[in-house]
Amino acid sequence: MMALSTAVWLASAIVLSLISFLALSRTQKNVVLRRLGLGGRNASRPSTPSLEKQASSKPLASSTSDLFATFPPSQRGQLNKMVESMPAAQRQAMGDLSFNPSVFARSLLDFEEDYRTADDSKYCYSGFSVRELKALGDFPDYSALSEVPMPQPYLEFDINRAKPRPYRPFRWAYHQTMSLTKLETDWWIELESTYKQRIAQRKALYAKHGTSVLGWLPGSELACKELMEMVLQFVCARYPQYFSLSADKSQLTNRILGTVSVIKEKHPLLILLDNIPEDFGIMLRNPETGHYHLRAGMVCSALGWSVGTKIGMRLDEIHTPIPDYKEKMQFSMDRFFSKMPAGKPIQRGSWGLEVDQPLFMPPGDPHESYREAQDRTLTRDRIHLRVDWQTLRRLPLSAAVVFNFKALFTPLAEFRDEPYVPSLIKKVLTEGKENLMQYKNTWHTEHVVLPALEEFEREQVDKGLIEKDWEPRTLEDSPWFPGWQKKWHAQQGY
Repeated sequence: MMALSTAVWLASAIVLSLISFLALSRTQKNVVLRRLGLGGRNASRPSTPSLEKQASSKPLASSTSDLFATFPPSQRGQLNKMVESMPAAQRQAMGDLSFNPSVFARSLLDFEEDYRTADDSKYCYSGFSVRELKALGDFPDYSALSEVPMPQPYLEFDINRAKPRPYRPFRWAYHQTMSLTKLETDWWIELESTYKQRIAQRKALYAKHGTSVLGWLPGSELACKELMEMVLQFVCARYPQYFSLSADKSQLTNRILGTVSVIKEKHPLLILLDNIPEDFGIMLRNPETGHYHLRAGMVCSALGWSVGTKIGMRLDEIHTPIPDYKEKMQFSMDRFFSKMPAGKPIQRGSWGLEVDQPLFMPPGDPHESYREAQDRTLTRDRIHLRVDWQTLRRLPLSAAVVFNFKALFTPLAEFRDEPYVPSLIKKVLTEGKENLMQYKNTWHTEHVVLPALEEFEREQVDKGLIEKDWEPRTLEDSPWFPGWQKKWHAQQGY
């Protein structure tokens, strides 16, 4: 009798779910089918498209409907594993972990809705319900949720001697691509000896410029909290000699600065401002269109733009100034953001040549005057390579896509003993595509840089560091150069 009752109950549930599904609009049905992995060819094998060679082969209008019906891979499976080791009270707070795709499709949080005051039955587009998000509480195990391992402790690290790894992201042939590679997860947040200086500089920039460097919009509450918690978990694991969380996770002790941050006393981005010399941009999916928009950010290292001028924009609107973006990259980037899994973070680098070390240069900044002419009094010692080393990852709970980067400056003279680097930079500067080089805006330094590179190149040939007839190309170890580890360890002394 019990078996018969159970069968009747199950049959009734299936019929009700089927009726609910049939009542959905065509677009909503597509959302459900894609969520289940049943929509379209090869839907059971979602992949992350390469940005290296993909160009827009469809008009934007046709891709927009695809974006609306596309959700990122959900990490709900990890929650089902984690719940087994949760305390009984937390398991009970989670409620029924079953997932009804039709309910999910019509219960998404609005774009500007704060999950903290939303009904527990609503869903984030990550597939987690508001009830589940609240039950997870503060500082859940993000390595388990994201399937990205925590970093190995870097116990020999010395903040007073540490140098950034010598990133040299030069490529030839030089085309407009994203040049994405798999993130080295131990190096997501990389600290070095300028830590104290940069923290002070960034806090001063925020005090002066306010929302031009740091801001958030409604609906970003979960993503900001999640990002802050992930970053603090990371630095406590990577640099345990310098950072630790209290037993109740309410305070962060920073032994570099000699400070204690009470985490809930400030907005999450302000906690990061006080402790992490890194820039972050938070992109969230608009449920009306499927496009990703910049909804929060802390960017103190921008040249020619600011958070205040970009916040709220779509991904393609942010990249409007970039040559060839619309023609060659927009479709792939939109699709990449819509499908990027939480467990596959990536990294890339961009570079430029600067006079001195400008960190933040909004439109109209006096430092821009250096770019207007080739100063005949300019000397080599004032020229620096600026590398913005960037990472991109999806947060597992909010499903926000976060990019973070930091500006690293290297004196021109460092290239002298770095095999192939002078030849490769010279090739890009002299033969790079005109519109790309205009955007990179290195002309104001080239009258000093090119003679120096030619000198360094001759010395490397004479010393046997490079072949005389070497044809410049992207190095096999890119973004590194041969012997970089020996030089890096020698410079920092460990």
